[in-house]
Amino acid sequence: MEESERYRKGWNRLREMNNNSPIGAKLCEIAPDLNTYIKEFAFGDVHSRPGLGKRERELVILSSLASLGYAKEELKSHINMALNVGISKEEILEVFIQLAVYAGFPAAVNAVFLAKEVFDRQTDTPV
Repeated sequence: MEESERYRKGWNRLREMNNNSPIGAKLCEIAPDLNTYIKEFAFGDVHSRPGLGKRERELVILSSLASLGYAKEELKSHINMALNVGISKEEILEVFIQLAVYAGFPAAVNAVFLAKEVFDRQTDTPV
């Protein structure tokens, strides 16, 4: 698949957020077209829209992914990106505590455990 302007825009957005998720590389091994669609649509089209800043988008994404309860790799990736755009660990945990009211305690607890994994990996990295 040829690299489109949408793809480049999405890739640039991911770089702006210091994305270091292994998701894209893993997808390239088995379903490279899916990786392309994610970069083009999710990050090139939707994530790059005006109207919300990076912080606000990440807060919405954290809540949405945690509510799903089954998107662990994506949630870890976005917890990391949230930290990279200036959302504090405390703010991330507050999102998940608030989530307990609307999505249930299991979703909140699982999200907090995933956050701990990401936080522990970043102990040597300034946030």
